[in-house]
Formats: sequence, C-alpha cells, structure tokens
Amino acid sequence: MEKNRPIKIKTQDGKSVYFASDQHFGAPNEKDSKKREEIFLSWLNEIENTTDTLFLIGDLFDFWFEYKYVVPKGFVRILGKLAQLKDKGITIYFFTGNHDLWIDDYFEKELGFIVFRKKQYFEIDDKLFLIAHGDGLGPGDKGYKRMKKVFTNPISKWLYRWLHPDLGMKLGNYLSRKNKLISGNEDIIYLGEDKEWLALYSKRKLKQEKIHFFIYGHRHLPIKIQLSPESVYFNLGDWITHYSYGKYQKGNFELIINYSK
Repeated sequence: MEKNRPIKIKTQDGKSVYFASDQHFGAPNEKDSKKREEIFLSWLNEIENTTDTLFLIGDLFDFWFEYKYVVPKGFVRILGKLAQLKDKGITIYFFTGNHDLWIDDYFEKELGFIVFRKKQYFEIDDKLFLIAHGDGLGPGDKGYKRMKKVFTNPISKWLYRWLHPDLGMKLGNYLSRKNKLISGNEDIIYLGEDKEWLALYSKRKLKQEKIHFFIYGHRHLPIKIQLSPESVYFNLGDWITHYSYGKYQKGNFELIINYSK
C-alpha cells in the first residue's frame, strides 16, 4: 500500500514544534481532572509565543462522543485556549486516540483543528516524521484491532447516537474508566526494546524507508529508543503521571518530563 504523502512544515526562526498526548481529561473524576487541566493550560500559555505548530497525539479526553447537536459538557477552558491558539495562527494537528476515537467534525468546524484518524507522515524542515497515537499498530493485540473496527464503523456510531446524551455519556465514561487503560499496570512498565510493540513496528517501517523520528502516544511512558544512527523512536508519555511533552527545533527533538506550572 502506498504511504500517505508527507505534510510539509517549515519552522520559523526562533519557533519550536510541540507534541503532547494522553491527557485523559475527565478522568478519574471531575475534581482531579480540573487540577490536571490547570497544569496543561499553564503549559499552553507558556508555549504560546514560541510555537507555530502544535501536535496533540490522541486521548485528550478520557471519553468523547459527538451527537449531531450535542458535545460533552465541560473542558471549556481547554477548548477555549486551543481555539485562541488557532485564532492566533498556530496550526493544531489533532490525532484521535482509543479513548476519543468517536470524535466527528466538531474540532474541525468549530476549532479549526486538522484531524487525523490514522498515522500520518510529516516532513518538518528536512526531517521525516511518522506520527500516530499508536493504538492498533505493531504485532499482536488482534482482539483490540477487531474491536476498534467495530467501534469506528459508521453503523456503530449511528446506533450509539440513539441513546439519550445523558445515558450515552454516562455509559461511555463508565466503560472508559473501567477498562483501566488510564491506570493499568501495563502502562507503567517498560517492556524492553525487543518487546515494545511500537518500537518493533517502527523498526519494521525503518527497513522500508528512511524515517528520522517516530512519534507516538498511547503507552503513557516517556520512552526514547535509538533505532539507528539517524532514526529515533519517542513515546510522549502522559499528563497523568509524567506531565511530559516533545519539543522539536531545527533538527533536534527533546523529550521533556515533569512539567510543572
């Protein structure tokens, strides 16, 4: 299958490109989520004048579902700040994750995000990036891959919309928190370079083409693996435990951990 064509980005002098993933806002409850939202807002304010491009690599929300005329309650300050950044001229690339995969067109029409539902190539300056949330990539986990096809099927989304929003959101939030993807032990254990499935996927892709940076979310662990002298795998971590993010400027990608406002 032919790869999708890289989107070209030319960084401006003095500007950086920022990457963040797995905020899971809404979890584990409204009170605790608000504390984390305040920290993320502080970070957005801090990078506002030093970036022209922001990547959000999935699971911004612990659960998100759009009805035709209804979107989830809450997150006003987060969405408002992101809209402000977009209005200021900052390009925002948004990747859906496994917790917010039922995003429809609200972010594109209302906020002006550029939304991706699968991996995408980017050419930033003279470096080739492969960027994805990461769920469903790599070997194994066939059960989840089958489940994702069901969940993203238009018929499944149409059927779910028949639930009243109060019931639909309550059920979705319950199931999202029940599956422990936000706090499971598998999310805090480094499996090793030879078992990290996204690293294995990246190594396979590297045999097919020269990619300088592989950038993912999903694992909730800040990870850096040197795949070759010119190629590096990064996992961005999360905004639950690590408060970590990526920063790219003129050929250098830096993974920064433990941001505090």
